[in-house]
Order: sequence, then C-alpha cells, then structure tokens
Amino acid sequence: QVQLVESGGGLVQAGGSLRLSCAASGRTFSSYAMGWFRQAPGKEREFVARISWSGGSTYYADSVKGRFTISRDNAKNTVYLQMNSLKPEDTAVYYCAAKEKRYYQGLDYDYWGQGTQVTVSS
Repeated sequence: QVQLVESGGGLVQAGGSLRLSCAASGRTFSSYAMGWFRQAPGKEREFVARISWSGGSTYYADSVKGRFTISRDNAKNTVYLQMNSLKPEDTAVYYCAAKEKRYYQGLDYDYWGQGTQVTVSS
C-alpha cells in the first residue's frame, strides 16, 4: 500500500512557475513508476507526465511539453512537477499517481493522491 500526498499548488499569474511535490509512504517507492494527472472543472482527468522508477525515462503530454518537468528523488520518496510558463488553461486539480511497475505507459495507476489545486490567472 502506498499513500500519496501532493503539495505546492496555489494561485499564480500567467507566465509564472510552480513546483508541485508528491510525497509517498512505503519502502518500495523506488520501484514504482509515477505519473501526474490533472482535472479541470467540467472536464475529464487528463494525463500530464510520467517517470520511470529510476527517473531515466520521462514522457509528457503535448500540451505541457517544453514547459513542465517531472523528476523524482527516491531517497526522499518524492516526485516533483516543475511547471513553468503557466497558462490559464493549466488551471486544474493536479494528482500524482503510482504504479507497481518500474516502467509504465498506461493510464491505470494503482494509487492516487488527493490532489492539489493550481489556478493560473490571466
């Protein structure tokens, strides 16, 4: 069982930056693939980024490529999402998720956090 707790959300102006963190419990965090998703009001949850167990492989949605960076620190059981050049359309609740695999390209994650709100004003 893994528990995930996101933090770092908030209100930022367009063009600004935020860094989200997701702290995971459990001793096997380093063997999990991790992902970030988001859900805007009235919209379905969408994939944002993912990272393999070692951090050596990452992948991004086209909408955030070049602006967002996913990373992880296995010593701290934490995954990050650095968000730069934020746009109003990035406004959403952001969720981190864990999959009990070292590499994972799907959307069916095993564990989810409670989410953190990101609001980008124009």
